[in-house]
Amino acid sequence: MKRRTLGKSDIDVSAIGLGCMGMSQSYGPGDDEESVKTLNRALDLGVNFLDTAAIYGNGANEQLLGRVIPDRRDDVVLATKCGIQAAAVGRPSGLDGSPEEIRRSCDESLQRLNVDVIDLFYLHRVDPKTPIEDSVGTLAELVRAGKVRHIGLSEAAPATIRRAYDVHPITAVQSEYSLWWRGPETQVLPVCRELGITFVPFCPLGRGFLSGRVSSLAPLHDEDLRRRLPRFQGDNLARNRMLVEHLEAFAAERAVPPSQIALAWILAKGDNIVPIPGTKRRAYLESNAAAMEISLSPTEITELEALFPPDAAVGERYNEQMAQWVDRTTA
Repeated sequence: MKRRTLGKSDIDVSAIGLGCMGMSQSYGPGDDEESVKTLNRALDLGVNFLDTAAIYGNGANEQLLGRVIPDRRDDVVLATKCGIQAAAVGRPSGLDGSPEEIRRSCDESLQRLNVDVIDLFYLHRVDPKTPIEDSVGTLAELVRAGKVRHIGLSEAAPATIRRAYDVHPITAVQSEYSLWWRGPETQVLPVCRELGITFVPFCPLGRGFLSGRVSSLAPLHDEDLRRRLPRFQGDNLARNRMLVEHLEAFAAERAVPPSQIALAWILAKGDNIVPIPGTKRRAYLESNAAAMEISLSPTEITELEALFPPDAAVGERYNEQMAQWVDRTTA
């Protein structure tokens, strides 16, 4: 199992982690028993970097991991997040990065996860009502208190990352990143490299789209998040499907699934990058983990990037509500 070091820490994680959100929300009904088997299978394979958040399933996802982690704590590098307020399950209502909320959320996460310490605790979104210095200062207090080992940010702008780093070392930054969303390449990735921060791409398979398994919305559950995202709507979906057909043809020449090519491309973008494809099924987990063994040549990388230039995908990646929670701080 290939490993990568998490930021400037002494923690090694599997080069591909496991995003756990879909086990409890966003992509149709969950199956807790299959999810527990998937979590254990991940750890058996050496996929040790597990990613959850307080908001996922309004705490249910952390409770699910809490069924597995205590018996295998030494096998797990555990990441969770705070700072998004919950409404209905899978429907956040707002942001709260205040010191009081961060402290409360940490304690509740520790209880749900059934652990004594969180390896990596993210501010899930930057709260414009709270100075980032206050939020990160509180995260740093949790490190000193022994409740958290390392801290991170999610969907943070480069200027915010720098301000946060001035308060306390940031170990990881999350953002969406894939062949069909290459936005982080221009500013966020360079800042992470400069400061020695691990970049953790979520949705590295475009919410399943780059796997080739989403050709229409018809099979998706009524509450599936993708029904509310512009890239999956109408003509956008049809045009984006043409991109996936190019990826499928590329993968067929290598006799591997397109999802493995998409993950191998991300891994080739730098040793400080650890993608966390999400799944709730063992078969997809095993396929994703196998992508660590695929090496792409410089020529193949160039070919893929020609097929997927930064502006190739049609439609915004978030709907209006979700987009307003992406940090765009410039100073």
